[in-house]
Amino acid sequence: MRHVFPVAILFFVVVASLFGGSCANIIPPQGGPRDSIPPELLSATPRDSTLNFRSDRITLTFNEYVDLQDVQNNLLFAPLFQNNPRVDVKGKTITIHFRDTLEPNTTYIFNFGNAIKDFNEGNVLKNYTYTFSTGPVLDSLELKGKVLLAQTGKTDSTLIVVLHKNLQDSAVMKQRPMYVTKVDASGNFRFHNLPQGTFAVYALSDAGTGRKYINKTQLFAFADSPVHTGAADTALTLYAYREVPVATPVAANPLARARAENRLIFTSDASAGQQDLNKDLLINFGTALKSFDSTKIALTTDSSFNPVTYTARLDSSAKVLTIHTPWKEATRYNLVLNKDFAVDSAGKKLLKTDTLTFLTKSQADYGNVSIRLRNIDLARNPVLLFVQNDQVMYSAPVKSGTFSKNSFVPGDYELRILYDINDNGKWDPGQFFGTKRQPELVKPIEQKITIKPNWDNEFER
Repeated sequence: MRHVFPVAILFFVVVASLFGGSCANIIPPQGGPRDSIPPELLSATPRDSTLNFRSDRITLTFNEYVDLQDVQNNLLFAPLFQNNPRVDVKGKTITIHFRDTLEPNTTYIFNFGNAIKDFNEGNVLKNYTYTFSTGPVLDSLELKGKVLLAQTGKTDSTLIVVLHKNLQDSAVMKQRPMYVTKVDASGNFRFHNLPQGTFAVYALSDAGTGRKYINKTQLFAFADSPVHTGAADTALTLYAYREVPVATPVAANPLARARAENRLIFTSDASAGQQDLNKDLLINFGTALKSFDSTKIALTTDSSFNPVTYTARLDSSAKVLTIHTPWKEATRYNLVLNKDFAVDSAGKKLLKTDTLTFLTKSQADYGNVSIRLRNIDLARNPVLLFVQNDQVMYSAPVKSGTFSKNSFVPGDYELRILYDINDNGKWDPGQFFGTKRQPELVKPIEQKITIKPNWDNEFER
């Protein structure tokens, strides 16, 4: 019997190891592919495109649990209600409850945009639209077009386009529009199921303005005349502008301490130690100057302090002093400011004579550029704009089909053409109230250019 026990133990150890190895190789069941299908509408009560609509609600039933996102911005009603309908979601059902009495013989459209999504995976049912008419027919006219930003020629998908039945100019400020639609990423817009009629057409930015034009810093565009939806050609192009620019945040300014200091404070672009050959030297003051004496300013070269002829001019704000001279390349300059050279409006001046030393750039730091421009309308006073980060770095009127300039600052540039109608050298916004004036237009040139230093850069655009 003493031999049976070890054999039995060995038998169970072998069996256990076999089962243990087998268990280790079992692969747990894997999940299926992720659901990427948006909800499917099973039924609508009353049905879509109902005529002689009389219900006080609409019920939409889907094949799965649904949810709503950002209904206020996604769901568009047309025409607009005085009191927006209440929209509820429960399980697989969305219910729209009307709070206003529906207008007779009117076609209504509900565009949900990206509002409807499934509950689990968030798959969006895009642009589901429900339409009905309180009369015997559905209106079927359309109005389409495009909105461009006049100052850049680009698009802005945050804009909306509105239609007003009231053709008075003041309506866009005081009344809600009758119809609203959104602008897509390409700047396009389209109204569906419109009645035959005449409308004033506007585009605007709507950040808490109630779809009205109430602030001159808003982006705004207007059609030159009312549009009749029964016309054969109802495609519009609107050009949006800001009549008053939006104020940009002011960065920390070293001149801000000027009032607290008991001395004259200034900054200069020469403080960085390098001067552009194509630009004047600027000296900026924190407070306006009461007086300055150019004889107490000396501009010299090198360590020998050889005098240089220059002109000094104070701007209309009395805060910017311009030093002009034909700079020599790769040359060290010294700007000596005597302590009595300037006195500001508070009677402050320098505590001691100050010297700014800087080096001008070399011609090899610049590139020559020649651009042959195609399809340019010379009769409309074109101005070529060189743009970096939406800032115009250089501009020049175009008098022929070719633009050429030597000693150009290298870099990557976006090109635009400003059609300067009033020939004042800058872009002018439009004006809606009073004497109407459309904004001046800017046409972007698609391909950017790269200007290389010490190189003859030639382009055809």
